[in-house]
Amino acid sequence: MRNRAKCKKCGSIIESFHPTDFVICACDEIALDGGDALRCYARDWQNFLRIDDEGNEIVPKIEDVITAKNPDAKMPPHTSLAEDISPKKDDALEALKLMIDSYFKLPSSALNSPATNADLCNVMMILYQGLKERE
Repeated sequence: MRNRAKCKKCGSIIESFHPTDFVICACDEIALDGGDALRCYARDWQNFLRIDDEGNEIVPKIEDVITAKNPDAKMPPHTSLAEDISPKKDDALEALKLMIDSYFKLPSSALNSPATNADLCNVMMILYQGLKERE
């Protein structure tokens, strides 16, 4: 299954194609990451629909991993989507290394293609967090 979703709030259909491909819908309500890993994020899960390979909308069963394992656990207060998922220094460096390695594996035609805003956003988030940790 492809890592695709639709935002009920803005109507955007987004898709994550590879492990370092982080995408956000137009209104910043939902996000996908990880390509085949099928990682997903939402401010409000009521606005998240999974899109299958045939284009059908699927309402997912959302279960919080933290509270599923520990029903008494409290979730941290929500701040912003980018802050919730921003990597720590070591994670940022590893993510940057994985991104570099994945680009070296691309065919030459893909290497000569323009980068998307999602690609640029991923790099900036990783660099920002890595530099922030140096302070």
